[in-house]
Amino acid sequence: MLDRNRQHQIAGPAHGQALSADLYYDGAQNYSPYGRDYSERDERFNPLKLLFYAVQYRWLILIMVAGGLVAGVVVTMMQTPKYRATAQLEVLVPSAKVFQDIEVVSETGDMRAFQTAREKLKSRALAQRAVFQLGLSEKPDFLFPTPNFSPSNIFYRAFGISNSPSIEEKTPEEREEIAIQRILDDLTVTLVTNTSLLSITFADQNPKYASDIANQVAQSFIDQRLDQTSETSDLARQFIQEQVLQVKQKLQKSEEELVAYAKDAGITITGEEKSLIGSNIETLNTALATAIQERLDAGRMVDQIDKGRAASLGPVLESEGLQKITEKLSDLTSQYQQKLGILKPGFPEMQQLQAQIKELQRLYDNGVLTITDSLRQKYQEAQNKEADLKAKLAEMETQQVIFNDKNIKYTILKREVDSNRSQYDNLIAKLNEVGVSSELKTQSAAIVDFATLPNRPYSPRLTINLAIALALFLALSASIIYIIELLNNTFTNPEQIEKELGLAMLGILPHVDDRELIASIADPKSGLSEAYRSLRTSLQFSGAEGAPRSLLVTSSEPSEGKSTTSFKLGQDFAALGARVLIVDGDLRKPNLHRLFGLDNTIGLSNLLTNTVRKEDLASIFRATKYPNVTVLTSGTIPPNPADLLSSPKMALIITNLGKRFDLVIIDAPPIVGLSDAPILSRLAEGTLMVISTNQVTRKSAKTALKRLRSAGANVVGAAMSKFAVNKFDYNYAYKYMNYQYYDYGTPKLEGKVDDGADQPAYAKSPAFRRLVRRIRSSVGGFVDRAKSVS
Repeated sequence: MLDRNRQHQIAGPAHGQALSADLYYDGAQNYSPYGRDYSERDERFNPLKLLFYAVQYRWLILIMVAGGLVAGVVVTMMQTPKYRATAQLEVLVPSAKVFQDIEVVSETGDMRAFQTAREKLKSRALAQRAVFQLGLSEKPDFLFPTPNFSPSNIFYRAFGISNSPSIEEKTPEEREEIAIQRILDDLTVTLVTNTSLLSITFADQNPKYASDIANQVAQSFIDQRLDQTSETSDLARQFIQEQVLQVKQKLQKSEEELVAYAKDAGITITGEEKSLIGSNIETLNTALATAIQERLDAGRMVDQIDKGRAASLGPVLESEGLQKITEKLSDLTSQYQQKLGILKPGFPEMQQLQAQIKELQRLYDNGVLTITDSLRQKYQEAQNKEADLKAKLAEMETQQVIFNDKNIKYTILKREVDSNRSQYDNLIAKLNEVGVSSELKTQSAAIVDFATLPNRPYSPRLTINLAIALALFLALSASIIYIIELLNNTFTNPEQIEKELGLAMLGILPHVDDRELIASIADPKSGLSEAYRSLRTSLQFSGAEGAPRSLLVTSSEPSEGKSTTSFKLGQDFAALGARVLIVDGDLRKPNLHRLFGLDNTIGLSNLLTNTVRKEDLASIFRATKYPNVTVLTSGTIPPNPADLLSSPKMALIITNLGKRFDLVIIDAPPIVGLSDAPILSRLAEGTLMVISTNQVTRKSAKTALKRLRSAGANVVGAAMSKFAVNKFDYNYAYKYMNYQYYDYGTPKLEGKVDDGADQPAYAKSPAFRRLVRRIRSSVGGFVDRAKSVS
């Protein structure tokens, strides 16, 4: 590899000196990693990128903004001014309990009342009432207004022309229908949040109509509710009076039938409307439940006695006599145990204690037996009581069955009496309520604020129309820019190469006209030469130990500048004192010998096919007029270039040449469609990919890079050629790149010095000169784009 700080220790071949034959056959390749990995990039939002697009498509955006402003003004002129007036109506909902059976209205009921009032305000009947009150069916300016949105409005507003049809052309019914429909279309009723207020809004081209109709609709709503209430009260009172007479007769007849049947059947009802048999059955059921509980409690005591646990029963433990006997028995037993350690059981005193203990034990057992006998007696009594109650209850149930047979018809008659009485009471209460309500005639709504005459239209609003038009046209321009960028599948700036291909951008080579290309390459102070020196510097820092010893220069497609790049890089590295060998690896369409002005009779192909004699090796590696630069041309064009380049001999030649020279640059053919470049990329330590601006498609470049990496190539980076750095849109993103920077320190061309003496005064102005350069740059950019499209 080419170390930046290494001293040259191996002498290179002098001009005309032959290389040794073992140049081609010893050593193996040693690969080292170069370049940076751009496979993972941070794809975050970049505001500068949006600004770049805005500057790049500035004329499109300016045209769209101007179109949006014009469209906003035109749309505003096409709209008819409309005025809006609002009246506020309060809906009164009853909240106090004035009469019996009138329920207090809940919050849900209030909301239903407000919604009902809102729908009534928008009803057809109320609109018809307002039309009649204001006589709107006879007013032509209300019946036939100017269209709300029409191109003809521009002329109507400019010249005051009206094109309304005559009122005589419509029948009265048709005019009334038109007026009603106009009110329904332009009337808006909304409920003010958390209040009982309704806002009634009407919009019209005439401000007086707007206020008058809003107020009339509110007043018509109140009048309609009063009329409906009065009419309903009269009809309800008449209907209820007829119902009261009918129900009263039915009640009298049902009461007479009930009394007669009860007398015949001998049915006696208590004050609680229950029969005596039913009351007795309830009493017996209560007593039987108590007896069963007592029997169960006594039964549990007897079970404890039968199990020999009488001493643990509650009555035994609670007996005071047995407690005293137990205490004495415990005392004597304790004394006996204490004296047993001193005296024998047969001793008189010990026998006396034993006698006392046995007597107390007998008394205790007799006491327990007495208590258990009483508990057994209680259990037997409980069983007898339960049996007696069950027998009595069975007798009463038999009597109840007989009573129920008689009570069925009595119940039916009684239910009919209760129903008739309830209907009669309710009808009497409703009759009194309707009578009072018809006399009160309370309002269910009241006008809080009357609509005032509006002094200016609410529509159209020029600012809103302009904002909407600008937003739509800007969105349209963004869509157009997106489509253009989507269809433009070439590379226009270095950032796209880094993003799409993931390669490090090592150099940006400015575009030079074909007529000036040779002069720019020959001039060491030209912008193109400076760009190549920048590329050379990037290659020196592409690896940890400097530039690669062997560098392959290739491109996706032909005519992207790879041969020129190889030619110029060889000169630039040689200018640093490095021994450079440039190999023309394009065995199909070689071009490198033309750049150096050499013939192509023998070269690499002859070396690979062994058609060159040993004594002719000196003529294969040719020295050039550039110091430290040696060229190996392609030689005779072979019929099988891929086979020659993939041969082991080619690999050995590249390896040994890398040992004899500080840097070997291989000018390779294009990648797409050929296998030569991928084969050569495996032999070189590093591969430089030349990508031309606005020429090679992104898909083609991606395919080429994929082929190189599939072949195992070490792509150190990319160089962007034919980049128009004088364009304003590119300079914005890459403002450090301009000809003034590259031409810094360049002397003027030979000839007459332009001091501006023969120029007019305005031509001497720096601003004028910048304007001229800007025009020339724009024209040149347009021509470049036209060429790339064609």
